[in-house]
Amino acid sequence: MTRKGNCVHRARVQQSVRRSLFQGILLVLTISAAPAYDFYSSARQKVDLIESGRLQPGARVDLSLRELNAMAEHEAPVGVRDPKVVVEAPEIVTGRALVDFGKVRRAQGYQPGWLMAKLLDGERPVSVTARVRSSAGKVTVEVQRAEISGLEIDGAVLDFLVQNFVIPLYPEAMIGRPIAMGFRIDRLLVAPAGVAVLIGR
Repeated sequence: MTRKGNCVHRARVQQSVRRSLFQGILLVLTISAAPAYDFYSSARQKVDLIESGRLQPGARVDLSLRELNAMAEHEAPVGVRDPKVVVEAPEIVTGRALVDFGKVRRAQGYQPGWLMAKLLDGERPVSVTARVRSSAGKVTVEVQRAEISGLEIDGAVLDFLVQNFVIPLYPEAMIGRPIAMGFRIDRLLVAPAGVAVLIGR
């Protein structure tokens, strides 16, 4: 024979379970319906603030890897797809992307000849690892390793890629030599969590 107290207790337990289940469903629906955080807009606002010159000396602006990757994705040049930035250790940065060198050259205004087009056209996975050092308003980028389609490149081939693809895309880039960063940036702290921009005087 079932006691009345047991029935009341069982009803309360069932009601509590249903309430917890309902709250869990609401939580899932709320999370799934919430708009994704716009890392690109966040990064763009921070960069615009740095470039505005309105930051006080000693100010620090932190850019997370998600923000950096969102910028890379939105602002990648023609011929570069799915770029990713990884900071493996302090000052050590690896950039990966699918690159169609033929498209890159055409976007720069150059029309490769038939043989060169055969060599350049088509997407290839590209990976470049570099050491990024900075101080006193200058930054030096030293390429440590570069790969195309899994094959390591160096020497004359690497020089060719730098001169024909990196420099045209980034005219002020000087691989292995210090260049001024501008915007009163004193130095960059490059770490696995992201990059901190320190403003000088």
